Amino acid sequence: MRTALSIAGSDSSGGAGIQADIKTMSAHGIYAMSAITALTAQNTTGVSDILEVTPAFLQAQLDAVFTDIFPDAVKIGMVSSAALIGVIAQKLKEYKARHIVVDPVMVATSGSKLLQDEALDALKSQLLPLAELVTPNIPEAEILSDMAIESQEDMTLAAQCISQRYHCAVLLKGGHGLNDANDLLWKDGAGYWFYGRRIANPNTHGTGCTLSSAIASNLAGGLELTEAVRQAKAYISGALAAMLDLGKGRGPMNHLFDVHSQFIRGVE
Repeated sequence: MRTALSIAGSDSSGGAGIQADIKTMSAHGIYAMSAITALTAQNTTGVSDILEVTPAFLQAQLDAVFTDIFPDAVKIGMVSSAALIGVIAQKLKEYKARHIVVDPVMVATSGSKLLQDEALDALKSQLLPLAELVTPNIPEAEILSDMAIESQEDMTLAAQCISQRYHCAVLLKGGHGLNDANDLLWKDGAGYWFYGRRIANPNTHGTGCTLSSAIASNLAGGLELTEAVRQAKAYISGALAAMLDLGKGRGPMNHLFDVHSQFIRGVE
């Protein structure tokens, strides 16, 4: 069985972060492991508290995973401090981790800030250069490229800028009123558009976590990057189209929409 490691925060409501990553990886037939960067008290309406782990404890988690069950891919999500980013970068280099996908989580879907200001420089200088792929949304890409993104042409310029600046491939996600459901992959000096269908589902909690962990799962399974992105897009469309409706705010998707098991019972 292929394996993948999620390095991210825990979402107590189960729709994003570590929980979304484990569900997504499991749905792809990948054995999921985790190194938790923070505990969050959150639900579909927002984040009410964050308890960050210590750098020493994060290091212990990473050592425990890499020295026993080496991951075929690594997905990195919420990391809120420079100290934790430094530990991750050090361990990824020490263990020569492969297929690193970084989702540069800066703000939650609810609008809550998840990245400390001093951590941004560490993210840029230490983590992104190690990535095979970085998956920013429009606001995150504006920060990473130092430019406003207001058109499809701007998306291309920003993706190209980020790729050249950090020496990695970039999946710039549409949305925020621009190119909804259409994403741009920039790699090896060329762009590839992935056109998705707009699904009228307000429950989008954890979409970024889910997409990046689906891509990491596909890379762990041996797919080439472009095909890994294409299949991840199809997966997230299916999870949204299942129209799960939980919670009082922006609810989660159904990560297991395509899982069939004799142990799953239908609701009467």
